[in-house]
Amino acid sequence: MSLHEDDDVHDPEAEDDIPFVLPQAEGEWVDHVALIRKENLRLDMFMLTLLPDITRSLAQKLIENGRVMVNDRIAKASTRIRHGDKLRFSPPPPQHPEPIAEEIPLDILYQDEFIAVINKPPNMVVHPAKGNWSGTLVNALRFHFPKLSGINGDYRAGIVHRLDRDTSGAILIAKEEGTHRDLSMMFETRKIFKEYATIAQGVLDRDSDYIEKRIMHHPTDRVRMITTDRDIPEARESVSFYEVAERFRGFTYVKFQPRTGRTHQIRVHLASIGCPVLADKLYGGRDQFKLSDLTDVPPEEDRVLLARQALHAHRLRFLHPRLGKVMEFVAPIPQEMEDTLQAMRRLRPWRPVK
Repeated sequence: MSLHEDDDVHDPEAEDDIPFVLPQAEGEWVDHVALIRKENLRLDMFMLTLLPDITRSLAQKLIENGRVMVNDRIAKASTRIRHGDKLRFSPPPPQHPEPIAEEIPLDILYQDEFIAVINKPPNMVVHPAKGNWSGTLVNALRFHFPKLSGINGDYRAGIVHRLDRDTSGAILIAKEEGTHRDLSMMFETRKIFKEYATIAQGVLDRDSDYIEKRIMHHPTDRVRMITTDRDIPEARESVSFYEVAERFRGFTYVKFQPRTGRTHQIRVHLASIGCPVLADKLYGGRDQFKLSDLTDVPPEEDRVLLARQALHAHRLRFLHPRLGKVMEFVAPIPQEMEDTLQAMRRLRPWRPVK
C-alpha cells in the first residue's frame, strides 16, 4: 500500500463506542493494524485514538522523530490512514504509574471466567486519563477481579467499550484476551444489542423513528460534537432508533437503540432535534433538574431531582463468545431517574390534544 498524504485536519473519534484492540508491545515497539470504517484520518489524529493520553503535539513529535511507521515506511503527520494499513510505533514512556486496585463497590450484574457485566454508577470515569488517575472503573475492576484482559494496556484493563462519566448502566468487561478480541469484533460488526433509557426535555413528534445525522467534532470546542449535513471525511454517519416509552407535558421518556457508536451520539442526536437529554449541561445548558422545574413550590420545599444527565445504558444482549448462548443483561433504572419520572407522572401527566 502507498502512503496517503493531505494537509487537512481530521479529528478522530477517540470516544466512539466501537472499540479498538491494541496488541501487546514487543520490546519498545507496538504493531497495530488499522481497522476503521471511515478512511482518510490524518496519522497524527489517528495516533490519539491509539494513545489517548498524549497530546497532538506529542503525537506529531513521535512521527517527526521516526517513531511511527505506516506500511514499513517512515510517515508524515499528514499521512492518511486507510483500513488495513499496518502501523508500527514506539509509545512514549507512561506519564503516570500503573493504575492501582482501589476498594470501590461495584454492582456486578454477571460474571464468569471470561466476562463480567457491571452496572456503572454515574460520576465514574471508565479508565484513567488526564485529570482522572484514580477512582475510575478500571481501579475498581483491579480490586474485584484478579484477571483482566490486557490487550488495551494497563490503563484500560478489561475495557471493551466505554460510557461517558455521567452515563450510568451496563458495561461489558473482558477477563481474557481471546474473549476481548471476539467482543471487539462483535461491537465492530454491530452484533451486540444496546438499549439506553433517557428523559428528554421536550416532546418528540413521533412514537418511534430513526435519527440519521452525521456527527463530527465542533470546529472550536474539542469537547463538543455537532451534527452536519456535509459529506466530508470527518463527519461520521450516525444512526439512532428510538421508541417513546412515556409522554409528559414538556418531557419524554425514551428508549434508544443506537445503530452506530459515535461520541455522545444519543446526546447529540436528541439536541439536534430540539429535545436534549435532561440535565445535560454540555448539550442542554443545565447540569441539574429540580422539582421547581415541574411546578411552583416554596423555596424551602424545592429539591434537586437529577444532578447529572438522564442517560442510562439499560440493556445489553449478545452471543457469549465462549459459552455459545445468547445472554441479556438489564441494569435497573437508577433511583434518581425513577424519582424524576414519578414526579412527572404526578405533576406533568400527558394530556393528548383532542
